[in-house]
Amino acid sequence: MTTSAPAFDGVLFFPVTPFTVGGAVHLDVLAEHVASRLPFAPGGVFPACGTGEFHALSAGEALDVVRTTVQAVDGRVPVIAGAGGPLGHAVELARGASEAGADGLLLLPPYLVSGTPAGLVAWVEAVAAASDLPVIVYHRGTARYTADAVTRLAENPKVVGFKDGTGDIGLAQEIVLAAEATGRDLQFFNGLLTAELSQGAYRGIGIPLYSSAAFAMIPELAALHYRAYVDGDEATRMSLLREFYTPLVRLRDETPGFGVSLIKAGLRLRGLDVGSVRPPLVDPTPEQESRLGAILETGLALAERLAPAAAADATAR
Repeated sequence: MTTSAPAFDGVLFFPVTPFTVGGAVHLDVLAEHVASRLPFAPGGVFPACGTGEFHALSAGEALDVVRTTVQAVDGRVPVIAGAGGPLGHAVELARGASEAGADGLLLLPPYLVSGTPAGLVAWVEAVAAASDLPVIVYHRGTARYTADAVTRLAENPKVVGFKDGTGDIGLAQEIVLAAEATGRDLQFFNGLLTAELSQGAYRGIGIPLYSSAAFAMIPELAALHYRAYVDGDEATRMSLLREFYTPLVRLRDETPGFGVSLIKAGLRLRGLDVGSVRPPLVDPTPEQESRLGAILETGLALAERLAPAAAADATAR
């Protein structure tokens, strides 16, 4: 019997994990962060994943994050919990996420080592067997899936999705075609950093969904981009890419890890004290934070200016 995949209707929201000044996970701020984004209609919430600093969380902390997110979401959209790393850690997280009420797992790469495609398939199957939750595999780092590996994984009813984080469009196309040939209707996601900038290309190869770290920081604009993307409003989408996302990516690329650090800095600039990132990530310098503030101001102005026009255009169509 095939496990049902969660239905995602909206941009995929990857919340940050807030920390106190002392470095502990700040669950009250996390609940506020998640709840404040729900009015912008995310298609799903993915706690304790990449933007949520999965790499820096203990199993206990990650499961606290998942429980708090499930409570804040309260069934309104699917909650997909992060799991991965060492096999024992991934199994523990899979079981705990199921007990916490999550709707699925995003399976991040194994820790440090990489194996053969058959070994990677076996690793996925071992984690999937640990709970009753559907699993989305994440293609990046030490988890490099081949088309044949995805064909084999499609035989497992718990494997319901594939998220690409490598940017190899040719291989991603092979994997989409291989999955289609199995008869399984897998969910496909673009998981590149600042995925809005590459989603036009991914849509062209049959990958319609994408994750958005920017949604955590500026949901007004990220939701506008998603609606323009779905409605085929390329004029609005190109304006957002030129005026907001391209400058954001240029700043992001200055320092490793800024795919997370800038999001947390942006949240702080907008009044939510989510704290700093944990090592080895670093916070932006005051000068970089000032530039981020200017980019956010531009983004908010764009959202205010373009949202009515996009809505009117959609009504006309």
